Amino acid sequence: MNLLQEEFLKILSEYQGIIHKVNLVYFKTASDREDNFQEVVFQLWKSFTSLKDRTKIGSWMYAVAINTAISKIRKDCKFALMNILPDTEYTDAEKNIENTINTEQLLGAIQKLNDVDKSIILLYLEEYSYEQIAGIIGISSSNVGVRINRAKKQLKSILLINNK
Repeated sequence: MNLLQEEFLKILSEYQGIIHKVNLVYFKTASDREDNFQEVVFQLWKSFTSLKDRTKIGSWMYAVAINTAISKIRKDCKFALMNILPDTEYTDAEKNIENTINTEQLLGAIQKLNDVDKSIILLYLEEYSYEQIAGIIGISSSNVGVRINRAKKQLKSILLINNK
């Protein structure tokens, strides 16, 4: 194994959670998530040598993961809701159940957004700045702000309807 491969595998090991988060938002089944994980890794490897700014690994991985997921969805022409459990372990069983329900409701609501807004909200929840989101998605930072506000209103509406 050469140095480039070792560096790539180290980065992949450290940042693979990004790919899993994107896959959880875009794919319902474990097999779809696994397939897309492999495709994202392949796309990351293809573009790794052209990655100039190694300080922005997370942004680069989000961009590749989101674009790969959207491409797969468009190619397959399918859109599915997801069913997940939170990754954190809680000592209080009731809190765990409540958090699971809240997480599932939020992700189900996010799933109903269009692809661009879904990506923007995912990055926003990961606390990326408007400028960083704009760079990843390819729109202006002011447009990011507008889309976040609209998406928040849409999510609030979806969650209110689902909780009635």
